[in-house]
Amino acid sequence: MALVPYEEAAAVGLQKFHKPVATFSFADRTIRIRQDWRQLGVAAVVWDAAVVLAAYLEMGAVELRGRAAVELGAGTGLVGIVAALLGVGV
Repeated sequence: MALVPYEEAAAVGLQKFHKPVATFSFADRTIRIRQDWRQLGVAAVVWDAAVVLAAYLEMGAVELRGRAAVELGAGTGLVGIVAALLGVGV
């Protein structure tokens, strides 16, 4: 259940959250994440902030290889997936 009320037809810019699959390219991999706004609400979509943080990590600004990390975000886990692909826990 989404806690963010809005009119789906009138929500300019939010249409991408209603697509059943979000596709990204990080760490030389294609990542496809299923989204389901109607069933699971705001936790079931990939938010722009996750994409920006994943891109930041991929730039290498933070050394991840061999480190442990916990993703405390709410959502689909894109940042955690990208961190794992970049070497967290290896």
